[in-house]
Amino acid sequence: MRIALINENSQAAKNETIFHALKKVADQYGYEVDNYGMYTAGDAAQLTYVQNGILAAALLNGGAADYVVTGCGTGEGAMLALNSFPGVICGHVEDALDAYTFAQINDGNAIALPFAKGFGWGGDLNLEYIFEKLFCEPSGQGYPRERAVPEQRNKKILDEVRKVAFKEELVEIYQGLDQELVKGAFAGEKFAELFFPKCKDEKLAAYIKSLLA
Repeated sequence: MRIALINENSQAAKNETIFHALKKVADQYGYEVDNYGMYTAGDAAQLTYVQNGILAAALLNGGAADYVVTGCGTGEGAMLALNSFPGVICGHVEDALDAYTFAQINDGNAIALPFAKGFGWGGDLNLEYIFEKLFCEPSGQGYPRERAVPEQRNKKILDEVRKVAFKEELVEIYQGLDQELVKGAFAGEKFAELFFPKCKDEKLAAYIKSLLA
């Protein structure tokens, strides 16, 4: 599994702490972690939580990442932004129980964390516990296990609803947005070197390259 970490501007100073906790857990399972930043509050490329959603959608739909870890001050804005795009199911996660039940019941591919609200002493440990429970088992198995069949059925129903709700392709959605907003989402220092070699969607890659040219 390839996991992408995205930080927006208000919580960029915590990037190193978050990346360390995520990589520590990912290494235990043999997963790869790509850090898309922001890396510091002073980065030239400033991401808003709305742009987190734009970037996450490209990573997941383009196949450059299998999972996205992101957030903002409360985690709410980032969650809403990510869920505004097709191919992304993002849960709001505050603790290890949230992480485990979201993975097992909702079987999503992204989480949004509150990196300011409640992030005090032991915040780094809480991150580790969250990531441990998020990735400790294959997702979508159901919780409790006796509820697995209806939960898996509901997840399939949700996927079909989202297919109807998101009729446009991702590139067309991007083209309907302010192009400077979209371009800014891909302006990170390491975006090109991380994304383009791994992206499996030629149309998406071509659009982003033209945007950045």
